[in-house]
Amino acid sequence: MSWVYIVLIAQLVLGTSAVFDKMLLKRGFFKPMVFAFWFSVLGAISLLLLPFGFVLPSIKIILVAFLAGALFDIAMYLFYMALHQGDASSTLTITGGLSPIFTLIFSYFLLNSNVTGGDLIGFAVLLLGGFLFFRIKERDNQLASFYWIFGSAIVLDLSNVLSKIVFNNSNFVSGFILIKIAGVLPALLLLFYKPLRKEILPSIEKGHGSHGLYYFFNRGYAAIGSVLVYWAISKTHPALVDASQSLKYVVIFFASWVLLHERHKGWLLAERIFATLLVILGFVWLGTIDYARNLPADPNRPIVWGVTFSDEFSRELGLDWKMNFESIIADLHPKSIRLVAYWDNIEKDKGEYDFSDLDWEIQRATDNNIKIILALGEKVPRWPECHIPGWANKLSTDERGQALRDFMQTAVERYRDKQVITMWQVENEPFLPFGSCPVREADFLPKEIKLVKSLDQTRPILTTDGGEFGKWYQAAKLGDVFGTTMYRKVYPKSIGPLVGVIQYPFSPSFFKFKSLVVHWLIGDLNKKFIVVELQGEPWFATSVQNTPYSKQVTTFSPQYLETTIQYAKDTGFDEYYLWGSEWWYWMKIKFNDSRYWDIAKKLISS
Repeated sequence: MSWVYIVLIAQLVLGTSAVFDKMLLKRGFFKPMVFAFWFSVLGAISLLLLPFGFVLPSIKIILVAFLAGALFDIAMYLFYMALHQGDASSTLTITGGLSPIFTLIFSYFLLNSNVTGGDLIGFAVLLLGGFLFFRIKERDNQLASFYWIFGSAIVLDLSNVLSKIVFNNSNFVSGFILIKIAGVLPALLLLFYKPLRKEILPSIEKGHGSHGLYYFFNRGYAAIGSVLVYWAISKTHPALVDASQSLKYVVIFFASWVLLHERHKGWLLAERIFATLLVILGFVWLGTIDYARNLPADPNRPIVWGVTFSDEFSRELGLDWKMNFESIIADLHPKSIRLVAYWDNIEKDKGEYDFSDLDWEIQRATDNNIKIILALGEKVPRWPECHIPGWANKLSTDERGQALRDFMQTAVERYRDKQVITMWQVENEPFLPFGSCPVREADFLPKEIKLVKSLDQTRPILTTDGGEFGKWYQAAKLGDVFGTTMYRKVYPKSIGPLVGVIQYPFSPSFFKFKSLVVHWLIGDLNKKFIVVELQGEPWFATSVQNTPYSKQVTTFSPQYLETTIQYAKDTGFDEYYLWGSEWWYWMKIKFNDSRYWDIAKKLISS
């Protein structure tokens, strides 16, 4: 079961239980010390789990478990003191606001782990919502209760992080029993102190009978929530469990209003409603992230690995582009390749076409039975993205659009009888504002797709969009097949001069979830989605040929290429086209570094 569902149930239980505890404290049936004592002693019930897989771990882990349990006792006492002095909604929500911070700090030092990526966004939203619940000026005694809350949060969070260490080194049943029994023993020691013994032992009688039963019933009810919280901690980062108390905030907020008559008015009410909505949003975000993370990606599925080749870029690197292409065919043995019909190279003068280079590439692919995706359009792979002949740049937007369609018609008619061509790619990331490109006609893409389909009804149309920031919806709706890019290290033009190359924080689950959502939005769950550009070369502010070799291999090492390939596999697509075949060859020829080439060879030839 996902930790999100576990913690969802846990917070419902703990929220209602905490409000009931406040009702008993408010009526003076028990004192905070008595509450904490019985809360800890009742941990002995955990022994009922002994037959369900208890295994004694190492002495070190037993000691950590005992420390975690003892700290939990102390935290409960501090918490009930805070609950006794403050109102339920403030006490519980302040604790929830502080806890994630301390848990994050302790986790960093003790677990060597941190909250990153999408989880960090949800964590921050929940944290902000938690703090909005607390305003010291609301009541004079809030400041006094805050100190108890602060101490409770620190001690409880240290206990939770130590518990995570225990769960990481034992099974859940063993860890839970040890932690709870460790909490029982220090509590029992209190009975040796006479003043406390006199207060604790008669507590049930002082509770006026039925109230004592209510208390113990509530302890059993709360124990369910406690078990679920520990279970969630065993499955994910403890800071996320602490931050995911949003549902408990909602329960506390409304239950304290109805049952305890803790009234909130004016801006305070508005602030708490907003805070409640904020923490719910954070919880939903974390739930979505966890759902995406658990979307299946069969590691044994058959995958097609292809490459993109640009004769134009190969020339820019100073290579013999035909030798580059021949090496790809002869050594890498791709089953599929994406080629580009560059308008500016083929129609340098209006109406005069030179397809000789592209003819040669398609013929060599045909000779080796390599399937081809042929990219057509004004915006096609490689910088400056829009490849427009000089004469066409002088035309109006509409005239240039018509001239492009004339070129595309000529290209499709020339190659539509080539059986190795499996798809026509119409434009490259047409909706992504990237590259040196002029303004286009409003409906340029539908016009081009309609044209290609009228010329060839047998092949699908591939449309593409940026992987991380592309909307996908428009392109996926228009094409028969959709292709996304997948880049991890980039040089963002806006902040690059300040920060240099950055790595996107997206996990593979981002692509799995985005694909699922877009499939649903376009109303076609079976439409084929592929990765048309999988980053296999570095990205800098200047071209790679003007970047020192050492910087290239440091920024994008062979090991990083391998992790990128594994990252891609984890996203769950069935077809990938690696980006960088010209660069791998250049690194091998110019710097005698064949590591990238060899990695690609092993992958593609497998």
